[in-house]
Amino acid sequence: MNYFEITDQPIATEAVIEKVKRREAGAVTTFIGTVREFTNDKRTLKLEYQAYQSMAEKKLADIGDEVHEKWPDAVAAITHRIGTLDISDAAVVIAVSSPHRKTAYVANEYIINRIKEVVPIWKKEFWEDGTSWVGDQLEKTHYPTGEPWKERRKS
Repeated sequence: MNYFEITDQPIATEAVIEKVKRREAGAVTTFIGTVREFTNDKRTLKLEYQAYQSMAEKKLADIGDEVHEKWPDAVAAITHRIGTLDISDAAVVIAVSSPHRKTAYVANEYIINRIKEVVPIWKKEFWEDGTSWVGDQLEKTHYPTGEPWKERRKS
């Protein structure tokens, strides 16, 4: 079973949850990151995600290893979508199970923060007044050529 995936298809939330369900887990938390309509008072029409897929899946698995090191009783599954997403579409689904709820909550929040820090996924926003590659997931790195995968190769 693949616990850490990048897909160009809609994410089946229940399938991600099923990966972490187990008898010893008293808690399963789920985070579903969706495409929102407004960002900083700008109306978003849709998003496009691109990824260095093999590296992104490796980094997701690395995050899973980090979670296991910090919370040995936790099991995580992560699926991130790429391609064009409409408003309200799920961009990422994270499920974490653990014997107790606090661990599941904390680990889930840890995962989404780490995804934004280390996973090579780029986002293009389509607004009413134009489009822009907004940069990396933390939106701290911008891509003047509009092609983040090419900009990364230069560094």
